[in-house]
Formats: sequence, C-alpha cells, structure tokens
Amino acid sequence: MRQAAARQLPGALPRTGRRVSVRAAIERAVSGAELPAALIEAAFAEIAAGEATLVGIAALLAALRTKGETVGEIVGAARALRAAAVTAPCLDPRTVDTCGTGGDGAHTFNISTTAAFAVAGAGVPVAKHGNRAASSKSGSIDVLEALGVAVELDVAVSARVLAEVGIAPFFARIAHPAMRHVAPVRQQLGIRTLMNCMGPLLNPLGVRRQMIGVYDRALVPVLASALAQLGSERVLVVHGSDGLDEVTITGPTHAALLDRGAVRELTIDPEALGIPLAAGDSLRGGDAAENAQIALAVLEGEAGPRRDVVLLNAAAVLWMAGAAADPAEGLALARASVDSGAARAKLAALVAATQVGRSEPKASEDQQAGARR
Repeated sequence: MRQAAARQLPGALPRTGRRVSVRAAIERAVSGAELPAALIEAAFAEIAAGEATLVGIAALLAALRTKGETVGEIVGAARALRAAAVTAPCLDPRTVDTCGTGGDGAHTFNISTTAAFAVAGAGVPVAKHGNRAASSKSGSIDVLEALGVAVELDVAVSARVLAEVGIAPFFARIAHPAMRHVAPVRQQLGIRTLMNCMGPLLNPLGVRRQMIGVYDRALVPVLASALAQLGSERVLVVHGSDGLDEVTITGPTHAALLDRGAVRELTIDPEALGIPLAAGDSLRGGDAAENAQIALAVLEGEAGPRRDVVLLNAAAVLWMAGAAADPAEGLALARASVDSGAARAKLAALVAATQVGRSEPKASEDQQAGARR
C-alpha cells in the first residue's frame, strides 16, 4: 500500500527544489554564525526574485536580528537588492543623497528633506531617495508631495529632472519593485530588522556621497564600513545624542566619516558652530501637510530652532560633499542658500519640472527589467 505524501503547510519553506539559499541562510543564522557573503547575497537574490516564502523571509530576518547583523551580511543583502533595482547612471559625481534609516520615533518634521533644498541651492545636486511614512506620520515622499512635487516618477524621469533642476525625488517603491516581496513581512513582524538599514544603501543612481542618519548609535560605524565595501567615496553617518537620525541641536551628534576607504568617528557640536541648543519639542512635526508648511517657513526665512537644525544638517552634507572645507564653512553656505532665496527657488523649480515630467508614460515591467540588466 502506497504511503500518502506528507502534506506541506501553506507558506512553509520548500522541502525540495533548486532555490535553497534562504533555508541554508536561516539554518546558519539560527546557529549564531555569520553568513558567508555568497550565501547572504544568494538568499536575498531569491527574496528579490519572489522565490522565497513569507515564512522564509520572516524567519531569516528574525534570525539575523537575533544574532546581530554584521557588516558583511548588510553588504551582501545590499548587493542583491541593488542588482534587482531599476537604476539610472549618476552623471554628476558631486551628486549626494540624504536618505536616512528613519525609525527614531521622535516625530520631528522632515529635517533632511528640507535641508536637501539648502544643499541644492548651494550648488550640490541631490538625488533624494525616499519612501512614504512607515513609523512616522510623514516620510520624505509624503512631504515632497504635500509641497507640490509630483513623486510618482520613473527613475529615468527623476534622473532627467535632477540634471535639469539639481534636485529630484527617487521613490523607493518605484526604484525597488522587489521590495513588495518583503513589505508584508516587515509590517507583520513589527520589529526592526536588517531591512531598516537598506534604504540608504540602495540609491538608484548609485551615488557615492551621502549623509545618512541612523536610529541606533551602534549602526554609525557599521553603515560607514558597509558603504566602504560597497564602493562609496565619502559618507557621513550620524546619530544625535537625543536619538535623532539627524544632526541634532539638542546636544552633540555622534558621527562617522568615510573618506576614500578610511572611517573615522567624530562629534558634531552645534554650540561650537554658534548654534544654540534647543529643546527636542521645538523640532516636532505632524502630518505631511503640517511638515510641508514647516519646510516652507524655513525655506522662506523663518528664524528659530527649526531653521537652525536645517542649516546644521545642510552644513554637514556640504562638508561631506566636499563643497566646504569644514562644517563652519558649510554652515555659511547653507545660510546663504536659504537667505538668498536659492533654496526656495530649487523647490519651485522642482515642482514645475516634476509636474511636467509626470505626464510622461511609465515604463512597462519589461522596460524596467531591461533597466535592471
């Protein structure tokens, strides 16, 4: 008598088949061992291709979180997800990104997004990679949309806007369609995982200069080292003493600067730059509409802590980008960008350019696949 085949539960890891990297990665992570680069990259390539189950993705992310993700594992995952992205060439080597990890729970207004206009107004191009809100009320894409920027743009269209205006949004959901396989798992897990670190590592232009705010001080040297292995040229990773994933003005900010392969840690002290300390409540924001009004007020010359924190973050970016010799010079450039109206003019130009750009047809899935190859 033939024995009935064992029934496999829906969503269970496949018992047989060609794709076994996710299962192998789970087994190794559960043992507490670091995953070899080839294994972590292969596992995330399976995930990006939609060949892993939700249970498998959840198990891998949870196992990595439990043992603690290493620099090598972050690099391997990023390489796989970069390979699956819709990309465009970075035509200007001066281009920077100010995408952070988010998730600091502070509910500030969109500081780095506002600062991006001060940076662009000072002459440094900004490819603003971002997404809609996850844990906050307003992600960078949400506030840009509330400011009148059309954000549902293909990567190629965003790249043309960047070349024309000097700043453009790059919507993570459009640049990284593979993330749809991970999104439901992240939402249901409800904990920070390796994926929280991925956004800043996946700019679709492959920019080599970035300032990245992180929600955990321990990530400061980790992400700097990861980006060194990923080929970045100059990166500043920051974490405020108050927990902000920004350069803060409530106290000092811990930072790591990657410069041509070498990483050094440093402290950014607002008082040393002539910026008075302020209470954290003065930086709080609201939903996208409220944060858009705050951003406009700052770009139109409003004085106070919100202006100070925007200028300080822009100063750090300008220094990192090599446009300023030090943060003090960066602060002077950021202040001039806002006070001259150049930063506000960049916003107006971006609104106009994207409203035209969004009328262009979106790429088909076949065209997007071609862009990834």
